[in-house]
Amino acid sequence: MKLNRQILQINRNFAICFVIAAVISATVAHLLSDYDNYLNTTITVTSGYMSFFGIFAVLFYLDNKNRYKKMKSSLIRKEIIKITFSFGAGEIFYLVTRWITLYYFLEIGIEAYLASLISSVIAAAVNMITISIFLKKTKTF
Repeated sequence: MKLNRQILQINRNFAICFVIAAVISATVAHLLSDYDNYLNTTITVTSGYMSFFGIFAVLFYLDNKNRYKKMKSSLIRKEIIKITFSFGAGEIFYLVTRWITLYYFLEIGIEAYLASLISSVIAAAVNMITISIFLKKTKTF
């Protein structure tokens, strides 16, 4: 199997963002542990999601700015649409998995920071697999 440099780069960025977002989410979950589980879950997932995409956007730009300077704008547009589609599909799976698992873990009494970390790992794995599959199937890279 041939390894694709672009997909490896996206997965590296994904892993970096995941670690940072997981730490932020665990901190938020711990700070909100006295609130209702559905509120804790919603705010924790939102904070992790926002921090993930903020960091990922910067890393993606830094990795691809020189590559995009050499490409025709029509090719860039096609690639961005395919990437957006792949990430959109992955994010649907991520959000559903993350919210359900975090809420479940809080409901069964797992400490908020630990519940957040466990659900982050599960949702991130689902997301990374989904995005990689969609990027390959859409022949983005």
